[in-house]
Amino acid sequence: MNTHDLVAFVAVVETGSIVAASTRLNLTQPGVTRRIQNLEEMLGAQLLDRLSKPLKPTAAGHEAYEQGRRLLRMLDDLKSGVASDGMVRGEFRLGLTPFLSEAGLTAPLDAVRAEFPALAVRVVSGWSPNQLERVCRNELDAAAICLPDGAVPPADLAADDLGAQPVVFVVAREMKIPRTVDLERLSQLSWVINQDGCGFRDTLKRKFDASHLPFNIAVEALDSELRLSLVSRGLGVGLVTPIALKRSPFRDRLKPVAARDFKPAVRAWVVHRAPAGRLERPIKLFRDGLVRELEALIGG
Repeated sequence: MNTHDLVAFVAVVETGSIVAASTRLNLTQPGVTRRIQNLEEMLGAQLLDRLSKPLKPTAAGHEAYEQGRRLLRMLDDLKSGVASDGMVRGEFRLGLTPFLSEAGLTAPLDAVRAEFPALAVRVVSGWSPNQLERVCRNELDAAAICLPDGAVPPADLAADDLGAQPVVFVVAREMKIPRTVDLERLSQLSWVINQDGCGFRDTLKRKFDASHLPFNIAVEALDSELRLSLVSRGLGVGLVTPIALKRSPFRDRLKPVAARDFKPAVRAWVVHRAPAGRLERPIKLFRDGLVRELEALIGG
């Protein structure tokens, strides 16, 4: 097997197109197409559904992708293991949930890049359920995620518990709502919240469902500052981390509200497939840095 053909196939699966894969690999589009055809001929199977847009792997392609990713990772481990300079090389594909991006994209990532300059770090943002699936499918090497408190990652993944991460409820300062309310009072308000897939949103919905209370969503928005802007204008109640509230330009127009019978929190995790091979030290360095950042943000 020509590993260059396999690399091209993996790039097409991950980018969804020949054009994007050719850009990633610095190859011509016909060159990428030829490599895919070579791999299909060698394996005796069609690997891509060429009628789909973006391009998607066939059933055989899914299997080839997962096995091929493992093979490429083993080759990277081998190269790093025999390298005379001891450098960790190859690619480090790291997933981050939006809640952890502010902490993870600063000092922890800087430390990894400084300690492992020959390692190409590629960060992918997305909701935690999707990140977990991508780690399980070998599409990501590791991911920093948030799960509802009490939920745990799949048993076949190595997982480090980074602890509970709190959030607070906020409303517009001029709203005539006490600073401490019960859950039923909160359920009477509309919500300005993340799109489906957010761990905090899942935790909140579970709590309302368990109490047989409505959960009325007025606005779904991914951008945190947009949500706080809408909340500050009286469109509803929102969820925000303490540090995000402290740093927001809308903080003076917002009022934190506590629930007597509910203190929302999720748990942060760093997950990866075991063994981590050449990426063991980069993953540990990132995890330790993320722990320090989260402790500083919560403590601050």
